[in-house]
Amino acid sequence: MIWGMTTSTFTAVHVWLSLIGIGAGLTVMFGLLAGKRLGRWNTLFLATTVATSVTGFGFPFDHLLPSHKVGIMSLVILAVAIGARYALHQAGAWRRIYVVCAAIALYLNVFVGVTQAFLKFSALTALAPGQTEAPFVLTQLVVLGLFTALTIVAAKKARG
Repeated sequence: MIWGMTTSTFTAVHVWLSLIGIGAGLTVMFGLLAGKRLGRWNTLFLATTVATSVTGFGFPFDHLLPSHKVGIMSLVILAVAIGARYALHQAGAWRRIYVVCAAIALYLNVFVGVTQAFLKFSALTALAPGQTEAPFVLTQLVVLGLFTALTIVAAKKARG
């Protein structure tokens, strides 16, 4: 039992939170690129992405794992994004800071999603069983490149 749920239920909740966070985050990203604020989508994205990172620490572990380090980074970045959006109302430079932090938080969620896909789907696991093989590395590099480009464009739009 994890937080009063069976492991399988807890895992399902964690996965659904992550998928909702990614979907809402992509909606937010496209909104940022179009110069739209999408208030409720931002709230959904931030809430589910925080919940995804927090629930990631609910799984049993005996030492700090790379996934925990990503979760810690995500929570720190999300704290800045939430502060920029809700406490500082995206005034001045805080608009760009929000955009960059939101994009990084989304990227980290997608990064973990890609990693999990290579662990859980047998066709992908066969391509990169150790997650050091070219298909895994190339996929992660493409995702990083795509998010870098989207973040730069969105940050430039937020400036103006």
